[in-house]
Amino acid sequence: MEELIAVILAAGEGTRMRSSLPKVLHRLCGKPMLWHVLKSAAAVTARQIIITGYGADQVREYFGEEFFYLEQRERLGTGHALQQSLPHLPETGLVLVLCGDAPLLEKEVLQELIFYHRQSGASATVLTSRLQDPSGYGRIIRDKSGGVQKIVEELHLAPEEKALKEINTGTYCFDLGALKKYLPLLPKNEVKGEYYLTDLVHLLVEAGLSVKAHLLKDARLALGVNDRSQLSQAAALMRKKINDGLMRAGVTMIDPLSTYIDAGVEIGVDTVIYPQTVLEGETKVGKGCRLGPGAHLIDTRVGDGVLCRHSLVLGSVLEDGANVGPYAHIRPGSKIGPSVKIGDFVEIKNSSIGQGSKVSHLSYVGDAEIGPDVNMGAGSIVVNYDGRKKHKTVIGKGAFIGCNSNLVAPINIGKGAFVAAGSTVTRDVPSDSLLISRPEQIVKKGLGKRFLKKKKEK
Repeated sequence: MEELIAVILAAGEGTRMRSSLPKVLHRLCGKPMLWHVLKSAAAVTARQIIITGYGADQVREYFGEEFFYLEQRERLGTGHALQQSLPHLPETGLVLVLCGDAPLLEKEVLQELIFYHRQSGASATVLTSRLQDPSGYGRIIRDKSGGVQKIVEELHLAPEEKALKEINTGTYCFDLGALKKYLPLLPKNEVKGEYYLTDLVHLLVEAGLSVKAHLLKDARLALGVNDRSQLSQAAALMRKKINDGLMRAGVTMIDPLSTYIDAGVEIGVDTVIYPQTVLEGETKVGKGCRLGPGAHLIDTRVGDGVLCRHSLVLGSVLEDGANVGPYAHIRPGSKIGPSVKIGDFVEIKNSSIGQGSKVSHLSYVGDAEIGPDVNMGAGSIVVNYDGRKKHKTVIGKGAFIGCNSNLVAPINIGKGAFVAAGSTVTRDVPSDSLLISRPEQIVKKGLGKRFLKKKKEK
């Protein structure tokens, strides 16, 4: 079978996005639009070529050297962009041309297009669709027998052609022999001074070559993203696809419309996702978890049977049976061990919490290593920063830290040690010791009345 190569047109600035970011790098469910296009292309083609232009360095920086890049230094239209690839394409085979701002075309659609093209024997096949409101798209002009005659961009439509509903999606499959012969012959459009790839269809037809159209039944998949409103429409469609796939795989979502899950996030069976939950980045969730309502996890690995409610977790690990929230903040580099309880208004930063330990209320733990079965009382604070450097705190197995204690790092609390409530600890505490560090309590009988007595009004 002939070689199949994908060329992705990703050179546009996207002025309607009103952004310094290249259009194809705007994110859709956590990934750039171009990421979605490349994922589908890689599933059906042996090699992918990216035509860059505006923000070329940013595109290369994100996607790395895995792909072959060509830069369209003068942005003179889609036809000119594809011309950049000609010296790098073989003499025979097929080329699949995709738009970097059409992120919803799934591999199944591309497979159908390629199969149709091969079966038809055409020199070119255009992926088309029908829209009730086709404004903004080029129209497919057919001859009397129903064959494809040409594609006309909306700017150049005759009045009678504007009523046509069949549109060009910007996706094509070309025979390389025909492409290499006729693409260099594209005329420059006199109105815009650009070379339209759509004009290649008319050139091929005039040369007596066959051009076919493959109709995409679900027009929503052809959505091209040109502004932020269309980006939100595409994101809604992508989210539905992601959520439907996860639910079919055994995940329960109480309200899918208020559940936001990035592309690539993994979730195990029998996990229940409650409303207003957001799972982003490289997050992976195990089986039988309960996430939400209001959980927000970014780049986090979650074990089995984890409960996380109304909390923010960033770049951390929640091991099996961990219970987080409500209103906890787990900052990057933290490891919450098996069956650990992190309660309300607790912040954990770059720390490991051992199995079965509890940090239940109103505490801050930073740069600490806490062993198993430790109890951190309400209001206990790890004082990890001296104004210049961060310091480490180590708490041994089974230690008890009383309420409103301050542990001034660097410090080591031995296993089984007991720190009395209200203590400020500045030196190491040996294992199995009791530490009490409080000012002497002074009682002045009757003096309270003086402080509580209201001043007489003048």
